Amino acid sequence: MNRILAVLMSVVMLAACNGAADLNKAAVPLGDFNLQHNIAVAPKVQKAPLSRTASVEELTTALTDATEERFGRYDGARNYHFGMSIEGYALAQPGIPLVFAPKSILVIKLTVWDDAKNKKLNTEPYQITVFESFDQGPVVGSGYTKTAEEQLKNLSQNAAKAIETYLIKQNKAEGWFKGTPEEEVVASVAAE
Repeated sequence: MNRILAVLMSVVMLAACNGAADLNKAAVPLGDFNLQHNIAVAPKVQKAPLSRTASVEELTTALTDATEERFGRYDGARNYHFGMSIEGYALAQPGIPLVFAPKSILVIKLTVWDDAKNKKLNTEPYQITVFESFDQGPVVGSGYTKTAEEQLKNLSQNAAKAIETYLIKQNKAEGWFKGTPEEEVVASVAAE
């Protein structure tokens, strides 16, 4: 019984974390990363049934603002660009407490472009699906407690955090942001 209670408490604490909660701390190291262009589009965005409505401009502005807020902290020497396509969203409406407490969701596809190499780092767009932070608890949906704009800001901040997590993983696995272009040229010449 104690184990179940401990697991449930851990899940609740993790779910309550907001994507912007760590912005007052130092950025996680990403090598020589600097975000130069941060572009969000929504040409084929799908609104989920029973969702509040957001315009394409509201969607793209919220995502680019949250991305700039998170990645503006990086000041490496190499420039990278994000192409983000918003594929779908749901902004929760008020539900029925204890019976139906809908949660908001955002689905995006990310492409990362290396300016110095003039190529995409991920050949296929990476899909990211994020849910709103569960700071309202499981009983009361955010449709009761937040405006559509507040929900969208929360989703966008969670998406930016998910992008950062993906980049950290790719940097460790693939070395995406290591070294300057000059250092890479020297290393490749030395290898030959």
